[in-house]
Amino acid sequence: MIRTNRPIPARAIKLLIFDLDGTLVDSRLDLVNSMNATLRHMGGAELPADVIATYIGDGAPMLVRRALGDPDDDHLVADALEFFLTYYRAHKLDHTHVYEGVPEALSRLQQASMRSGLGRTMAVLSNKPVHPSRAIVEALGLGSFFTQVYGGNSFPTKKPDPLGARTLMMEAGVKPEETLMVGDSSVDVLTGRNSNLWTCGVTYGFAPHTLCEAPPDVLLDAPLELAQLLAAE
Repeated sequence: MIRTNRPIPARAIKLLIFDLDGTLVDSRLDLVNSMNATLRHMGGAELPADVIATYIGDGAPMLVRRALGDPDDDHLVADALEFFLTYYRAHKLDHTHVYEGVPEALSRLQQASMRSGLGRTMAVLSNKPVHPSRAIVEALGLGSFFTQVYGGNSFPTKKPDPLGARTLMMEAGVKPEETLMVGDSSVDVLTGRNSNLWTCGVTYGFAPHTLCEAPPDVLLDAPLELAQLLAAE
């Protein structure tokens, strides 16, 4: 179901910026397993998957810090982060998969842009480190849809700071009012707001509860509804 708080001018949208985890791909189990492997390595107890899932969205350093209980020992956090990143690089595709309907939605958006001559482009902006982000996008067959994939270490700041979104707009030569941010959490909505973009939230991801804290312009329950939304005019 498409729920609209503020109507998006479909034909004005020239750039779609997608979050990765919880929006395009379901990477929850690999992130949970990697975090629990890290906790075991550090001599701690594992955490329930639902708890770890609430820590995802602000990048690996914050995920690790939160799972450790926000300790004062920065060396401990750094050691845990190094182990987590090493483990996750090796296991990032054990269970991670594309959400049902995502390839079809992206294909419809791409084909509609070509038919209409709108010249829409699509990109990924994740808080996950850039190398695993790009590796996942390519391995799961999504690479051809995106002009760029940026991660949490591509810039000095992460979402919800607007730097990444502004860089993508500059590269695409589009204005904020021609750009739509798509994501599953308040981090993505706040990124859009901080960049003066249109925002679209999805309820099937990791953190739909946070969308109540920062309501997007439009809320979707399924990926294919995005193609429907942007074909509305």
